[in-house]
Amino acid sequence: MAQLQRTLSLSSVVLFGVAYMTPIIVLGTFGILADVTQGQVPAAYVAAALAMLFTAFSYARMAAAFPVAGSAYTYVRKAIHPQLGFLAGWVVLLDYLFLPMAIWLIGAAYLHSAFPAVPQAVWVLSFIGVTTAINLVGLRLAKSVNALLMLVQFLVLLAFVALCVHYVLGDASKPLWSLAPFLQNGLNLPLVMAGAAIACYSFLGFDAVSTLSEETREPRKTIPRAILLITLIGGLIFIVTSYFVQLAHPSAVFESTDAAAYEIARNIGGDLFVSVFLIGLIVGQFTSGLSAQASASRLLFAMGRDGALPQALFGRLGARFGTPVGSILLCAAVALLALKLDVTTSTSFINFGAFSAFALVNLAVIFHYWLGRPQRGAADALRFLLFPAIGLLATLWLMASLDQLAIALGLGWLALGVLYLGWLTGGFRRNPPELAFEQV
Repeated sequence: MAQLQRTLSLSSVVLFGVAYMTPIIVLGTFGILADVTQGQVPAAYVAAALAMLFTAFSYARMAAAFPVAGSAYTYVRKAIHPQLGFLAGWVVLLDYLFLPMAIWLIGAAYLHSAFPAVPQAVWVLSFIGVTTAINLVGLRLAKSVNALLMLVQFLVLLAFVALCVHYVLGDASKPLWSLAPFLQNGLNLPLVMAGAAIACYSFLGFDAVSTLSEETREPRKTIPRAILLITLIGGLIFIVTSYFVQLAHPSAVFESTDAAAYEIARNIGGDLFVSVFLIGLIVGQFTSGLSAQASASRLLFAMGRDGALPQALFGRLGARFGTPVGSILLCAAVALLALKLDVTTSTSFINFGAFSAFALVNLAVIFHYWLGRPQRGAADALRFLLFPAIGLLATLWLMASLDQLAIALGLGWLALGVLYLGWLTGGFRRNPPELAFEQV
């Protein structure tokens, strides 16, 4: 049997994970968070980062126990029960299916702000069409330029922060170091948590490196360390960036909350920088959407090949290019919902799936390391009971803070998954098919 070469080091895996998170997204969603938190975006990112760190610890523990691809699906299946594992995979599928939609919707909102004469729907359809065409042909060309495009993102993000600092220094009434961005009009915890529930969207993908287990040297050590480092680095980037942007624009009022950073970019850097920023953001959204659609089609193909989804539609590769045509086209069809949804609802909807998976992974740590071990000490109680319990409670709190429509849609998706699982397992009498991610 062919095997992948173990060539990736810790630094390589961390770089992949940070790139997967698309750091420039902190600018893409800034206006939405500012509106929800009433100008306390950095505080929302602090709350999100703390919650994600406990969950990242749980992912790290499970990655050490099961160093194979599959992430939440594999961890819950092996630690708790195959049927619950299937539901973990089902809610993760929600992320995969709808993440491209949210990515393209954010990009379209910014392009519409720059070119208001062009309807936003045109930009959404353009993103869907171009990305789908590339994924149908294959990703060899895209992979060859991804590193360069990531560099563009980081340079634009760095320039944005630098111009925010320059803008603040030019106003004697605005100190560079202040608690104001965290405590705008007094700390309002419900608003901060509502913002944190959306801010967690920026952290999605910190666990994606678990799919690299078979290509990583010493995966039982490297992958857990990488997951924690990626969460820390991502959190630091998001908190620092949002701090300086909030300092430069303390108001929560924008011409368009979905494209607020476009307005801020003009204030701090003029028309020329607006163009540079827009190029960087669209590059980031395009490459992120390309990867997200490819990942979603990969998961759908795995489920179709292994019998968890209809094989005729999802389990076959196209004869010409060898790509999962049915899965890619389904992702494109789902993305058409972007024509009817706003950014807040779409990101919250995705976060419902993420929080559900996060909660189950925290629970899996308790089952595998605490309940599954005959001998337990005080250190084990801290690492394998208290930490995952905090992660579980924090995740549930964030889930309860989501947009109500998103919660209703998420519960509907979960109910659909339970019904499908019942049909797939003959009324829950047998285990569902096990997905072999490593073969894709």
